Amino acid sequence: MHNILLMNPAPGANPLTSFLPLILIMVVFYFFMIYPQMKKTKAQKKFRETLDKGTKVVTIGGIHGKITDVNDNYFIIETEGTKLRVDRTSISMEASQAMNAPVKEEKK
Repeated sequence: MHNILLMNPAPGANPLTSFLPLILIMVVFYFFMIYPQMKKTKAQKKFRETLDKGTKVVTIGGIHGKITDVNDNYFIIETEGTKLRVDRTSISMEASQAMNAPVKEEKK
């Protein structure tokens, strides 16, 4: 009864079949967790590289402003007369795109 865990696999059994569930879990984990995150990170990087002067942005902290100067590692944004220097990675892609999206008119 205590030797159940120590038993050898049946003769002729493929050892790959015992690892198949683990391999499937890893594949599912990759396609549902890792790949979408890599895709989102790549899109954010591309978005931040395309930002230019005059673009309205929102920081991750919720500060709304307009880019007045672009540098390698940071932006200068102006908010109601105040200029702030913010790191390039602190610009929120989703909020900035939503703010700059054209307004859809409601049908009556």
